[in-house]
Amino acid sequence: MATTIENYFQPGWREQMHTCAACEWKGNAPAMTMEVDEDATEYACPVCENPLLVVMHPDLEQVQAAAASGNDEAQAYLAIIADAPRPD
Repeated sequence: MATTIENYFQPGWREQMHTCAACEWKGNAPAMTMEVDEDATEYACPVCENPLLVVMHPDLEQVQAAAASGNDEAQAYLAIIADAPRPD
């Protein structure tokens, strides 16, 4: 069963080690295969494609809260949003 990360800005989820129940592969998120959809990114075992991790995408309120608490990544996201062209 995949672990779900509700808070994208939770520290350490990228480095956390996971063990695949299907084939016993061990590794972290950067070593897994990734499938992005609208609401989340699913990380799977690179050996057998068993889903291991689901990371929910943050909404604007979560990005703002993380930025306000000093999260560098969230602050960078807000800067990108601020620079984005606005429809007239």
